[in-house]
Amino acid sequence: MFGSTDIHDSADARRLARRRLPWMVFDYIDGAAGEGHGEALNRAALSDLRLQPRILVDVTKRSLHVDVFDHQAACPFGIAPMGMCNLSAPGADLMLANMAARHRTPVGVSTVASTSLETMIEAADGHAWFQLYIAGDGSGAKKLVDRARAADYRTLILTLDVPEVGRRPRELRRGFKMPFKIGPRQFIDFALHPTWSLSTLINGRPELANFTSADDSFDRTASRAAADWDSLAQFRDQWRGNLVVKGVLSVEDARRLKAAGVDAIQVSSHGGRQLDSAPPPILMLRQIRDAVGDDYPIFYDSGLRSGEDVVKAYAMGADFVFFGRAMQFAMAARGETGLQQLWGVLMEEISLALAQLGRTSMRSLQATLAADVPMTNLSTAAFA
Repeated sequence: MFGSTDIHDSADARRLARRRLPWMVFDYIDGAAGEGHGEALNRAALSDLRLQPRILVDVTKRSLHVDVFDHQAACPFGIAPMGMCNLSAPGADLMLANMAARHRTPVGVSTVASTSLETMIEAADGHAWFQLYIAGDGSGAKKLVDRARAADYRTLILTLDVPEVGRRPRELRRGFKMPFKIGPRQFIDFALHPTWSLSTLINGRPELANFTSADDSFDRTASRAAADWDSLAQFRDQWRGNLVVKGVLSVEDARRLKAAGVDAIQVSSHGGRQLDSAPPPILMLRQIRDAVGDDYPIFYDSGLRSGEDVVKAYAMGADFVFFGRAMQFAMAARGETGLQQLWGVLMEEISLALAQLGRTSMRSLQATLAADVPMTNLSTAAFA
C-alpha cells in the first residue's frame, strides 16, 4: 500500500530509514569503502548463488535452532557488533540486547557501542559477545578485556581487518565524526529531519559509553597497524574464554589462526567498509571451509539481507551468521516494532526456504553444496 510503514523485507527497512534519518547518519550506516564496488560485488555473488528445490519430502517439522559454542541459539543468526547504534534510534543497543535475550542468540557489543558493555550483557541475559579493536600498544584494549571478564562475558571478538580505518567517501562528504560534531551542514541536516532530531534531543546525544573519561578515550581514526601475530598470542593468553577473530578473508590466515588456538573465525569484509577491492566474502567462505575442515567453527557476516541469504551462507559452510546494518535500518524505521517485524520476516524466510529445499534443519544445509560448483564464476554457483 502506498505510504506503508510496515516492513516486509530489509529493503523496506532501508527505504524507511533513509526517509527518517539525517543524511549524515544514514550515510554512516549505509556507506562502504571507496566506490562501493566491493560491497556490490559481494551482494551480486550472494544473489547469483542458486538453491535447488526438492519435492516429496516431509518438512512439516523444521527447526531453526543452532548450536553456537556451548549453547543453543533459538534462531540461526545473531547481531554483528556495530558502533554507535543509538544513532539509528534512541535505545537501539538495548533493543538489540533484548532481542538477543529473547532468542538466546549472540549480540556483538562493539568497543564503540553507545551503551556500556556491562549494561549490554545484563540486558542480553548473558547472550552478548564483546568486540575489541587493538589500537596503539594494546594497553587500552587489555583494560577492556579485563572489564569484559569482570562482567562475565564468555566470548571475545577480536576485529583485525581495520589496521587503518577505511576511506568512506559518503561519510567524508557529510562531515561525519565520532563523537559527531554539529556544524552548519549538520544543523541544516538535522533541521530537515525533525523526528529523529527531537527524539535524539530528548534522549540525549549518543556517546561512546565504554569511554567516559579523558584518561579513557577512543580515537576512531587512530592507527591499529601495529597489531601482529604476537599481539594475538598475548590476547589469547589473557583471554581464557571463547576467542573469535573477525575479518578473515584469507585461506592462509584462516589456517594459521586455527593453529594459533583461536576458537572460531568470522569471515567478513566489514560489510564492505574497509577495502573496496577485497574478494567477495561469501565466496571466500567456501574456500576457507575447505581449508580448515568441517569441524572448525566458522561464522559469517557481510551483505546478508534476507533469510535466503542466511540459507546460502550455511550452505557455503558457515556454522553461524550475523546481521548488521539491516537491523539498524529496521530500528531507524520503526524502533523496536521495526526490529521485531524484520526479525520475524527473516525467520519466516529461512523457514520457508528450508521447506522448499526439502530440509528440516540448518545443519543439513551444509551437505547441499554441489561438488562441481565453479567458485570462479559468480553467476553459476548452485546447490543440489
